[in-house]
Amino acid sequence: MTDRIQVDVNLLWCAHGRVGGSEEYLVRQLAGLHEPEVPEGGGAPIECTLHLGKQLSLARMELSGFQQRVSRWNVDRRLPRIVIEHSEFAVRSRRASIVHHGGGTLPLIRPSSPTLLTIHDLQYLRFPEYFSQGRLAYLRAMMPRSARSATLIATPTAHVADTVAQAFDIDRDKCVVIPHGVPPLDMGESDPVDVRRRLGISTDQIFVVYPAITHPHKGHGALIAAIAAHLPDVVLVLCGGAGAAEQSVRAAIGASGASDRIIRVGRVSERERNSLIAAANVLAMPSEEEGFGAPVVEAMQLGTPVVCSDIPALREVAGGAAVHTSQDPLDIAAGIRHAIAHRAELVAAGTHRASQFSLAASGGALATAYRRLADNS
Repeated sequence: MTDRIQVDVNLLWCAHGRVGGSEEYLVRQLAGLHEPEVPEGGGAPIECTLHLGKQLSLARMELSGFQQRVSRWNVDRRLPRIVIEHSEFAVRSRRASIVHHGGGTLPLIRPSSPTLLTIHDLQYLRFPEYFSQGRLAYLRAMMPRSARSATLIATPTAHVADTVAQAFDIDRDKCVVIPHGVPPLDMGESDPVDVRRRLGISTDQIFVVYPAITHPHKGHGALIAAIAAHLPDVVLVLCGGAGAAEQSVRAAIGASGASDRIIRVGRVSERERNSLIAAANVLAMPSEEEGFGAPVVEAMQLGTPVVCSDIPALREVAGGAAVHTSQDPLDIAAGIRHAIAHRAELVAAGTHRASQFSLAASGGALATAYRRLADNS
């Protein structure tokens, strides 16, 4: 048995503010390793060295307790990042006990150390039309061979684990579920009344929030149509950075006939996002595809009912504590009405469900995966 388990974690792929839930998943998971409730497991201590870009290092204070190797290159750009992963990172991580790649692919050149590969979802297989030709070609070439080459694969839900095993014809036992961990959410000193006043929403208006980067699979258009056509008394607030579908989302708002009731606030601070969720009557999440869906758990922790798509990952995460709908605008509208009418029972169920997704639970599952690799190496 070694005196320590040295893990080199590849976060070079994680362009801060641009990869959505994948960033939250890995950052919170790693932060969970330092939670006091995470047991040592009776083995050697785990020491992680994080390889990451400058922007991520500066923005995520949760990672400050780890040794960091900040790249001198702008790895937020895909081509430099891929080059660094296949060269400099491979050299720097050669003495690690374990190498953890968080971005779904393994470099072609890498050390012989056991590898943990995190795969968040397989969206590119279901919705190839949402990817550029270059990105799609890269994923088609790299993900199958990466999944087969990895020693162990981490996924956020059992749904993703099952999908990965089937898609790439690998043993399901090679996949471990490491759930998303959500810390106690900070809203600063703001309260729902202040939030509504800043947005120009009266206290008696129904207010629905959707926090998501405007990626094509997020389903903004269906939600906008639901609000415009079927919920004339509801205000919709969209927060999150600009993704590939930003222009189409803005066009949909403009053409909806309800632009006076749809507020696009863009990217906001974590505190402001939490305040928006807590102030809303409902959080709606009409995604076509998710690997986990952290806003579901965040809303439940903050006491806001959830209406989300009836897709496998969101059913698994919600655990019966949300209203599920199709992507049809009429169905989404009905789901929102149902959530408003059954607020008390949804909040109670959601609070209980959210308590199961702690940082300690996530960090403990990650530590168990690291120890499994170390014990079998």
